Amino acid sequence: MSQQSTEVHVEHSEEHESMTRKKIWNVFFILLGITCVEFFIALYVVPHYPKFHPFVNPIYIVLTLFKAFFIVAYFMHLKFETMSLIFAIIVPILFIIGLILVLTNESHHWIDLRSLGL
Repeated sequence: MSQQSTEVHVEHSEEHESMTRKKIWNVFFILLGITCVEFFIALYVVPHYPKFHPFVNPIYIVLTLFKAFFIVAYFMHLKFETMSLIFAIIVPILFIIGLILVLTNESHHWIDLRSLGL
């Protein structure tokens, strides 16, 4: 191997040395805990407490975003990348989410117009 490729390999391995088995298991148990909370809400809270129904979907969305953060940050190693790469991935995702929200709002407008017979 050349000197340059050896230096790159050493630099890359040092960068990811912070991802130890202990951290992997910690992230696993965090994801497991979030999943257990989601199952508890779905199987116990929703059937027994109908007054909490308006709060269930936002709670699911927040918990799912936490799970997505941990998966992307640790298992896809995005936490260890440079900020420019992180922004190159996060910014388009935010635009796509915004587009989905705008299109959903627009679809509800057209459904309301059809129901009025216009």
